[in-house]
Amino acid sequence: QVQLVESGGGLVQAGGSLRLSCAASGRTFSSYAMGWFRQAPGKEREFVAAISWSGGSTYYADSVKGRFTFSRDNAKNTVYLQMNSLKPEDTAVYYCAATTDYGLNSFDYWGQGTQVTVSS
Repeated sequence: QVQLVESGGGLVQAGGSLRLSCAASGRTFSSYAMGWFRQAPGKEREFVAAISWSGGSTYYADSVKGRFTFSRDNAKNTVYLQMNSLKPEDTAVYYCAATTDYGLNSFDYWGQGTQVTVSS
């Protein structure tokens, strides 16, 4: 089992940057693929990005491709989401998630979320 704690959210102007972090507990962190999801008010949760257990493969939603970068440091049990060129439509609660399903069809563990607000 793994516990996830996100941090790094906040208020930023459009065009600015934020880096989200997700710290994981447990000694088997490197065996999990990781994902970031987000949920805006009144909308369903949506996929943002995912990264393989090794960090060798990353996947992005079209809406963030080229602006967001997902990375991981298995030695620190932490993943990062670098968000650049932020837009007001990126405003949402961002959730970190972990899975042993390398097909990324489902995620088993979720963090509590961190708020990102982008002002225009």
